[in-house]
Formats: sequence, structure tokens, C-alpha cells
Amino acid sequence: MKVAGSFNIRNALADTFAMVVFCFVTGMLIEIIISGMTFEQSLASRMLSIPVNIAIAWPYGIYRDAVLRLGNRVSPSSFMKNLCDLVAYVSFQSPAYACILLVVGATPEQIITAVASNAVVSCVMGVLYGHFLDACRKWFKVPGYYTPEM
Repeated sequence: MKVAGSFNIRNALADTFAMVVFCFVTGMLIEIIISGMTFEQSLASRMLSIPVNIAIAWPYGIYRDAVLRLGNRVSPSSFMKNLCDLVAYVSFQSPAYACILLVVGATPEQIITAVASNAVVSCVMGVLYGHFLDACRKWFKVPGYYTPEM
């Protein structure tokens, strides 16, 4: 397992690209298939989510890398990496989601219910997102995530 250690523009771009694309696609699927929103409602929601995803993408990437480094100290296994991706995603996204719901006027009970439900879904999403983020970092040739051609 390789974890990028320092900032570079490729890292920030890869993290932002990954967050925007992943959240757009998965959010739309969840909103239409599970929540019963219309395509137009979901599209409006997804467009509004883009600035939030841009703002949190790079901080999340840094946070995830720190969680992966801690997990790697315990075990370098793929199971541990997946577990760390799950923990990082749920522990980072849940407070962010709660803040968004608070801003839009949800009641405390609604926030608790929505965040708890989202945390359950995020257990699967976190692992998938971790793999997608790693792929994006390789596509963007982030140092530590690719082997340069000789």
C-alpha cells in the first residue's frame, strides 16, 4: 500500500476529480433509485453538491491518507486498507453531512436519522470510494501512486 505523503497539484486535482465524479454518480443513483427523486430533482441536488465536494475533496484526501498510515502500522493487508477506507469515509463524511443538513434547516431528529442511514450506506461507499480515489491518483500520476515509464 502506498500513501502520498506531501502536497502537490496533481494530488489536489486527483482528489477533487474523484470526489466530484464519485459523489455525483453515486448520489444520483441513491436519490433516484432509493429516495424516489425525479431525475430533475436529483440533477439539481447533484449540481448544488459540486461546490461542497470541491471544498472537502482535498482535506478528505489528507485525512484518508493519515488514517491509512495509522492502519498500515497495524497491518499492511488489503483488509486493513479497506477497513481504514470505511472508517475514514464514515468519520469524515458524517459530520460534513450533518452540517449541510443543519444549514438547510433539518431538525435534530431528522439529522440523526439521515446521518445514521447515510453512515450505513457509507460503509460500502467508503471502500468503493477508496479504490476509485486510488485509481484517480494513478491516472493523475500522483507521486507514490504510479511507476514512471523508463
